[in-house]
Amino acid sequence: MKTHLRNNPTRRIIFQTTALALLLTIDITATIAQRPTPPTRDPHTSGYVAATELPDGTIPSPHADGNFILGPTHNPAPETSPRPAVPQGNIYEFTMSSTDSKLYPGIARDPGTFGTPDPKDPAKLIVTTSHPALHIRKVAVYLPKQYVPGTAAPFIIGADGPDITLFTALDNLIAQHRIPVMIAISIGNGSGDAQGSERGLEYDTMSGRYAEFVETEVLPLVEKQYHVKLTKDPDGRATMGGSSGGSCALIMAWYHPELYHRVLTYSGTYINQQWPYSPDTPHGAWEFHEHLIPASTVKPIRIWMEVGDRDLFNPNIMRDDMHDWVLANELMAKVLAAKGYQYQFVFAKDAGHVDHAVKQQTLPEALEYLWQGYPIAESKN
Repeated sequence: MKTHLRNNPTRRIIFQTTALALLLTIDITATIAQRPTPPTRDPHTSGYVAATELPDGTIPSPHADGNFILGPTHNPAPETSPRPAVPQGNIYEFTMSSTDSKLYPGIARDPGTFGTPDPKDPAKLIVTTSHPALHIRKVAVYLPKQYVPGTAAPFIIGADGPDITLFTALDNLIAQHRIPVMIAISIGNGSGDAQGSERGLEYDTMSGRYAEFVETEVLPLVEKQYHVKLTKDPDGRATMGGSSGGSCALIMAWYHPELYHRVLTYSGTYINQQWPYSPDTPHGAWEFHEHLIPASTVKPIRIWMEVGDRDLFNPNIMRDDMHDWVLANELMAKVLAAKGYQYQFVFAKDAGHVDHAVKQQTLPEALEYLWQGYPIAESKN
């Protein structure tokens, strides 16, 4: 089923409300079931990365690498609001059923259940309440007005879509020639959260599977249905997401650097949340900063990351000391710096998990940072 959203205000409001409600339901359910109130962390804590503290209300330069601390005021960037004089891209929506997927035929975890730690290994969760289940996902496609049919366009893949804030920012940034003329493909998750769920399987699994799903099952539909051509150049391909969608964004590029070179994450779930268990990466995405990045040659990945001072701290029943989102992102910044990656890491004060105000404040700058080095002039029309 295909739907055009941009020019129907009523449908667009419903669309935004439904997407927001779904994300809130995921977060609230997980919080009630598992998560205590997070403590407020000091960015100057011993063991955290040294960072430049910015004046309150300001953000880093899109040309600056390294670590930065934002003050507690998070006013939305003007580029996150529609501007009448700016060309607005078209937004289309279609759905995908798990019955048509070769890679994700669908699972779900029974409501109100979680799992139990393996008595021999507290870092390994045993889930017995996950079972096959049908799911329908939404996919939203943003096509900028400046796109020239027949040309190979750069693009960004977004998790937990649709993402209207992203589409609006792209309208404004493209018009200002601060980023390339690009297509955005915002993909809804398969429902649920964490171990035993379809979303957890898609986003927290340390493998190339999700990138392969996007490459073989999503992108061909986008090209066929909307008569566009998507670039094969990995330097013209980006991924983004928040929470597990953020760790998924890096997982896509890490396991398939021939497909993606640019990664943007809010409150990335670089913790031990992979299921089913894999002996190759026994600690899930915690392995990124624990073993994978330090032990690997530098990959051609440019990354922008954010975490909030009140981000998630969830010891849960595993008690494995690998469920602290702030620490995980701090450790990510540390190992990325040690290996010489091009990255920008933002620690936001007075900010929670995937904080919407912080996203509105920083997304335009983050996108501009992400696309540094890409030939914008060749994409202007």
